[in-house]
Amino acid sequence: MASGIPNAMERPHFIGIGGAGMSGIAKILAQRGAKVAGSDARESATAEALRALGATVHIGHAAEHLADDASCVVVSSAIRADNPELARAADLGVPVVHRSDALAALMRTSRTIAVAGTHGKTTTTSMLAVALTELGLDPSYAIGGDLAGPGTNARHGEGDLFVAEADESDRSFQKYDPDVAIVLNVELDHHANYASMDEIHESFEAFVAKIPAGGTLVVGEHAGARELAARVSGRPDLTVVTVGEDEGADVRIRSITPHGMTSEVTVVLPDAGEITFTVSVPGRHYAHNAAAALAAGARLGLDPTGLAHALTAYTGVGRRLQLKGEAKGVQVVDSYAHHPTEMTADLEAMRAAAGDRRLLVVFQPHLFSRTKELGAEMGRALALADASVVLDIYPAREDPIPGVTSAMITDAAEAAGARVTPVHDKESVPDVLAGMAAPGDLVLTMGAGDVTDLGPKILARLSD
Repeated sequence: MASGIPNAMERPHFIGIGGAGMSGIAKILAQRGAKVAGSDARESATAEALRALGATVHIGHAAEHLADDASCVVVSSAIRADNPELARAADLGVPVVHRSDALAALMRTSRTIAVAGTHGKTTTTSMLAVALTELGLDPSYAIGGDLAGPGTNARHGEGDLFVAEADESDRSFQKYDPDVAIVLNVELDHHANYASMDEIHESFEAFVAKIPAGGTLVVGEHAGARELAARVSGRPDLTVVTVGEDEGADVRIRSITPHGMTSEVTVVLPDAGEITFTVSVPGRHYAHNAAAALAAGARLGLDPTGLAHALTAYTGVGRRLQLKGEAKGVQVVDSYAHHPTEMTADLEAMRAAAGDRRLLVVFQPHLFSRTKELGAEMGRALALADASVVLDIYPAREDPIPGVTSAMITDAAEAAGARVTPVHDKESVPDVLAGMAAPGDLVLTMGAGDVTDLGPKILARLSD
């Protein structure tokens, strides 16, 4: 067995290998020398990147795609029980491993930082991955989005540090035992898996309980994160570090000064004093993410000043206020925001960056269950834009819920005074935007579904 490959993962088969979380684990295993194979619903740049690493990637799901000598089958919570490759695994007696167990096994021999929270996980994990690499520490990392520089979401490094995004959506983050855990915020989301805030808090408490004795919990200033800190405060072998703009924060953000699409941030750390550095993405929430990353690195013994300046090398991650281009004086930016809190934060950031320019939004709701619970709040968030286009709900893994449509969002947006246009044919959006946008406008495509595909199409239509 090649060094660094967990038991039974020498010849893994991934069902849904193109997904953000699954592809990252597959890439790391391939880089460690495993014979990786898998299947995905469609061709993609991710599939090509995996093939370049030596993986076999089949398009479509079929029983014959699972090789007879597969040592395990890796699945995520999105894989349905009737998947033909999963059925063949049962017939062959091939062990089935959840994605979170595979990632936990990969992290086991490293010093680890796991980043959790309802929002900001991908950005904060990415900031740490970039900064640690900039410092020459050659970390391993697994992220839910592609870094702007390396263009990948995962890498096996030779250093002893491993940074991973910890997903709370299906409770899978409870499998990890990080040396340092970051919890940025705690809000009600993932309504198909959580019925109440009590269940959410219980899940995060179970995650924190896995931090070994002597470990650290870094929490943001969000009320839910601070409540979590209070709930676990009785544990004497855990150090809790608070981060925020409030006077009592252990790592205090003294100032955030916006400069167009960047911010200058000043942070005060215990024993290190005041440090000022640049965050290369706009918005207060990204400054808070960077401060949390700084606090976590400092707890692992890294020099805070060096780490702060290394964080300046972070230039973004795919779909997190990612500039897609400019045509005829109109800039197009892409956002992954799909929860009202995320939407509000990104819209406020882009409103500040836009200045006197108009902000136009193309929003695609994500999941019927989320729209049912939070559709009205999504609509109110869109009132921050000058005008919005709202698409039909992107279902992802869910079946429709009777009576739940994007009209819940457009109705709430109009009630909040927003100018909103429902569009049911996604392919017509470039034409709609061409009729709305004028030189100097800023267009934001927003949502966790395939709305991201529209950015280049809008630019092409504007060029025409």
